[in-house]
Amino acid sequence: MAQGISTYRPLITGNTHMVSAGHYLATAAGYRILEQGGNATDAGVATGIVINVVLPQFTSFGGVAPIIIHDAATQSTVSISGLGRWPKAASIDYFNQHANGELPAGILRTVTPAAADAWLTALKLYGTMSFEQVVTPALELAERGFPIPITLSQSLASTGDRLLNDGGDSLRWPTTQEVFFPGGRPLEKGALLVQRDLARTFRRLIEVERDNSSRGREGAIQAARDYFYTGEIGEEMVRFCQEQGGLLTMEDLADFNVGVETPAAGSYKGIDVYTCGPWCQGPVSIETLHILEGFDLKGMGHNSADYLHTVLEALKLVFADRHFYYGDPDFVDVPLDGLLSKDYAKARGAAIDPRQASPGMPDPGDPWPFQGGVRPSKGAARPEPVAGRLEADTSYACVVDRWGNAFSATPSDSLGNTPLAKGLGFTISARGAQMWLDPDHPCALAPGKRPRLTPNPALAMKDGKVFMPFGTPGGDVQCQSMVQLFLNVVEFGMDVQQAIEAPRASTWSFPNSFWPHDYHPGMVGVEGRIDPQTVAELQRRGHQVQVWDDFVPRQGCLCAIQVDQQRGSLSAGSDPRRDGYAIGR
Repeated sequence: MAQGISTYRPLITGNTHMVSAGHYLATAAGYRILEQGGNATDAGVATGIVINVVLPQFTSFGGVAPIIIHDAATQSTVSISGLGRWPKAASIDYFNQHANGELPAGILRTVTPAAADAWLTALKLYGTMSFEQVVTPALELAERGFPIPITLSQSLASTGDRLLNDGGDSLRWPTTQEVFFPGGRPLEKGALLVQRDLARTFRRLIEVERDNSSRGREGAIQAARDYFYTGEIGEEMVRFCQEQGGLLTMEDLADFNVGVETPAAGSYKGIDVYTCGPWCQGPVSIETLHILEGFDLKGMGHNSADYLHTVLEALKLVFADRHFYYGDPDFVDVPLDGLLSKDYAKARGAAIDPRQASPGMPDPGDPWPFQGGVRPSKGAARPEPVAGRLEADTSYACVVDRWGNAFSATPSDSLGNTPLAKGLGFTISARGAQMWLDPDHPCALAPGKRPRLTPNPALAMKDGKVFMPFGTPGGDVQCQSMVQLFLNVVEFGMDVQQAIEAPRASTWSFPNSFWPHDYHPGMVGVEGRIDPQTVAELQRRGHQVQVWDDFVPRQGCLCAIQVDQQRGSLSAGSDPRRDGYAIGR
């Protein structure tokens, strides 16, 4: 087991409200807001912004933050597309001519920042508090500082050379060094991390909100949001980007706003599952569950060779569909109705060979007839194996309140892709790394287009009421770990903490979402607690199995809250694989 990781997380039960998030200080902030009378969205936004402060190696206030909210009063469930768009000056031709056909780390990957708009839009439409009230915990932590845990110190130590050294005598990203690498050395465990520029950004937004209090709560929040995008903060972001050679303009910021949408939806044995749309990978979880609904998973036995083989092969089928069909629906005709059809799932499930693993990523299915259409003749090229890292940034937060509201969000964007914006204290979203330069790919780069995002919150509902918000960081492992959590609860009757702690497996037999889209045909990662005989049987069936450490962060950091509708009580779980924590009463 990795040093410093405890496997003990008590199951927390209660009957009023709960928070579970990827960092204990963020969880405490959300609970503080609930105790002050805030609802799930108030607490969720407070939790998410604290995550931006305490997990800078994984998230940013200028990054991404897809959100799902259930509003009990109106019985409505919505998603907020907290994902930015490429600047209008960006194109495949530009990167072919100016970046040697690459998407290099740094300012050229910048898309419009979306997290700030997502938090403020959620708060304005579904919260009850002011921005000042919900941002105060984050402001205090940024301004006064907090002791760095070992996870952050290890992350800084492992990425320091890549972030700071440009190969010459000068520092690559001096704005990042000033905060996280004073004197050229990474902050160590226990050091106090103070983020004065980020605190100043929060204070400026608070001041704008106060100055516009006569417009009412919603109007004042909107004024703060506009100040970020079209006011002085926006001007400072653009100036910094352009000084670094980036493409972002004030026109790009002025034209941007997050969308409030109807989520993608499916069901598994009477439980409805909601995710964000195909501009992220969220529907992967739904399609996978639809396929697996046709198998006797419980009869196979939890984490048996038959069970893991079936789950992994179903995931591979769905990741093939993701690769060939998912993209920004504002630009791409995504056959989502067909992909999420139960009849299509039966057809896909029939392709699973129970005794033999597919050697690489399978061919995509044809969902078009299941929605009355015909598949286009053009499509993405078949991928070739590519070596690369298994990216695992991002965090997660969920809240359920005493009124039956729920909040589920997956903030992201790390220090490692682009420098801190000068004077602002946050990185500007580098989600451009999740784009392709193949013009026939559904996620091909284009002006104003959104990348296909990995972060994807989920919400399960039963009989029209909240059953379980859940999610995780982990790049392409997210949907895989989320599906296993869901099945652990629904099929195998585990409580959420047991379901989170149970050993997991993952496939990597598809192109990774991050540039350069590494692809490892047949590769499977399993945690060390998976039975060795099961591992041997998976290998016999053709899986290229790697046995990883127990509780390895590469398998994600799940958080979830389950509602017992019969007893009227809540149960929360958090993952020992990182710094997750749950609080409730």
